[in-house]
Amino acid sequence: MEEQCLKASVNTCGDCIKSGSGCAWCKDLNFTKAGEQEAARCNTAAMLRDKGCSSNGIINPKNDFIKTKDKPLAPGANPVQIQPQEVQLNLRPGLPQTFQLHFKRAIGYPVDLYYLMDLSYSMKDDLENVKQLGNNLLTELTRITGNARIGFGSFVDKTLLPYTDTNEAKLQRPCSDKSEPCQPAFGFQHVLSLTKDGTKFRDMVAKQHISGNLDPPEGSLDAIMQVAVCVKDIGWGNSTRLLVLATDDGFHMAGDGKLAAILEPNKETCELVKNKYSKSNLWDYPSVGQIARKLEEQNIQPIFAVTKKMETELSKLIPKSAVGVLSEDSSNVVKIIVDAYNNLTSEVILAHEALPDFISVKYTSDCKGGESPSERGKCDNVNIGKEVIFNVTVTVDRCITSQSFLIGPLGFSEKMRVNIRTRCECECDDSNQPHPHCGGNGKVVCGSCSCDPGFLGQRCECKLGQKDEASLKAQCRKDNGTECEGKGDCLCGRCQCYSTDSGGNFYGEFCECDDEHCEKANNTQCAGHGKCKCGKCECDQGYEGPACDCVKSDKDCMTDEGVCHERGKCECNVCKCERGYSGAKCKTCSSCQRPCKDCVECLAFGTGPFEKNCSKACNHLKQETVERLLKYDCRVRDKEGCWMLFTMTEQRGFDKYYVKVLQARECPEGPNIAAIVGGSLAAVALIGLLILLIIKGVLYASDLREWKRFEKDRKHEKTSVSSVFFKQQQKNPTLHIQSICLELIGISPLMHIGMQLLHPAAADHSVSIIRQQVQCIPGFR
Repeated sequence: MEEQCLKASVNTCGDCIKSGSGCAWCKDLNFTKAGEQEAARCNTAAMLRDKGCSSNGIINPKNDFIKTKDKPLAPGANPVQIQPQEVQLNLRPGLPQTFQLHFKRAIGYPVDLYYLMDLSYSMKDDLENVKQLGNNLLTELTRITGNARIGFGSFVDKTLLPYTDTNEAKLQRPCSDKSEPCQPAFGFQHVLSLTKDGTKFRDMVAKQHISGNLDPPEGSLDAIMQVAVCVKDIGWGNSTRLLVLATDDGFHMAGDGKLAAILEPNKETCELVKNKYSKSNLWDYPSVGQIARKLEEQNIQPIFAVTKKMETELSKLIPKSAVGVLSEDSSNVVKIIVDAYNNLTSEVILAHEALPDFISVKYTSDCKGGESPSERGKCDNVNIGKEVIFNVTVTVDRCITSQSFLIGPLGFSEKMRVNIRTRCECECDDSNQPHPHCGGNGKVVCGSCSCDPGFLGQRCECKLGQKDEASLKAQCRKDNGTECEGKGDCLCGRCQCYSTDSGGNFYGEFCECDDEHCEKANNTQCAGHGKCKCGKCECDQGYEGPACDCVKSDKDCMTDEGVCHERGKCECNVCKCERGYSGAKCKTCSSCQRPCKDCVECLAFGTGPFEKNCSKACNHLKQETVERLLKYDCRVRDKEGCWMLFTMTEQRGFDKYYVKVLQARECPEGPNIAAIVGGSLAAVALIGLLILLIIKGVLYASDLREWKRFEKDRKHEKTSVSSVFFKQQQKNPTLHIQSICLELIGISPLMHIGMQLLHPAAADHSVSIIRQQVQCIPGFR
């Protein structure tokens, strides 16, 4: 992988070296130009060479590995099973160092076995068999290793309610059967320290009696903790340490002590007084994590011998442990222990103790399945005399003070000490005298000038007080903003940046950058898959996103028409659409409108506003003329007034369409003169007729109104008119004759009189009709 130099604030060679394992410094005097920041001297070695730095001028410290103690592997009374025994690592931050650790199981390596037994009443039959166990167990272990010791301890539970009946008589004799021996209730008691004397083991165990408690879970974790931390009392030696736990029930764990009002946590210290656990009723039970840590610290490998009715999860939580199923009376315990010992010792797990901050360790091995780096090295089926090799890779993330830690196989007391120092300073071999390169006002340190007091600048050319302060400070303001962005001091017209709260530095011409405030994912800056550079994540290869939290892939963004239909970018395997497009793959745009105007006319018919440069102005459209078109998206009038019908199908990308244009346009026909004239005449005639009808209607309404008035008046005058008319008839025979004639044509005398009164003209007209059409009586007038 190509080296990278993600430099932060760099003013000196030391700053550069601390920036990253890929950074190197050029100490050539004239490498930087006038006014150029010293950060230009910091880059990868390849880039510095490309910029003209000499090979001798490149400062690029590497790791050092020294074996300070390296005894060869050897068997014997004081065997050597790991090599080397101590190493010194001088590491460049961020640059891994790999070295080998050899391991070989030695013949005759001693074994210490401590038998820890549950003496609750349910284990009565098992105790009788264990009393005969000593010589047999020692014989088997001595046959395998040639050097074995055995010890014994027992436990029940805390002597408080609800674990044990606290009645005084029950505390002294908790067993239900009064005819058999029974010892008082207790938590844990150490009976016999590790010894090679099998007879002594048998005699001491023979003196033990069963005891009892109330609830099924036992205080086994209390007992295990005391066995692990009381190294001197138990007598643990430089050996393979085995702890056999024989029980038929589960165990109380941290927090259960609250049932008896015990709130003080277990403090993981030895508290044996007269071989009994003195803090049993004062401290809570330890947690499984505490037990696992203490067993690992003391290189003790537990063997859980349990009955069929009880299942234990301890072996899954505690590394380098084994489980065997006891028979009903524990008669098979020797076989369980021997088998477990062979399994445990044939499996080699290489691990380290708690590491100092900012140090990481990975392991690989030459064993099957050990090729991939892991937190622990592991080899199976390692027989006595077989040598295995582990590759240990140590990395320091930042500059630290000298530290050390231990690495070794679990279950073995031998460890390799790893001492670490970091290489965070440059070794440039410079003179301590004033240098002409610095104007005699400073000395050269790794190619840069370190100015004397009162002088500043790249070449120490700026003496305080010689230049106008305002003009110098103006050079430190970006866009007339805050001086050095408030993150540095302006010295001689150049920003000298502060350190950040976490120990890094602000940098940049105006101190505008830092490498500690980038986007986070899973509460980790740049998701652990990139470097923070001036507020933005620069992702490692294969990752992307603002926080480098996405595996680089465009699988879910691909379509038949390219990535996201070429209308967006694929980020984190998701399309980020542009210009109003939406959908999983930027296929649709609800706010976009088809460009129906202008270009289609010139492409299909050679006319329109773009007819002179159609190929250039309309190259985003592909056009086809068809004779039939089932449907159309656009209906546009062209230059000649005809309607163009066409469809527009969007193509991938922006503003690209495939256009199908109907060959036949819809053009309007010329005017019909005859129809226009005829229509005009008909309209005039119709209007005249309407006017006549309106006039006739008005006259008719007027006549009707007058007639109604006449009828009304006639009713009032009927009587008087009739009398007058009758008298006139008697006096004037001609008038009598006239009335007869009027009745012949449908007009009564009274009606004629009314007409003469109201409408004399109408009355005269009626008389005229009589004269023309009726010749009743000669002389009628």
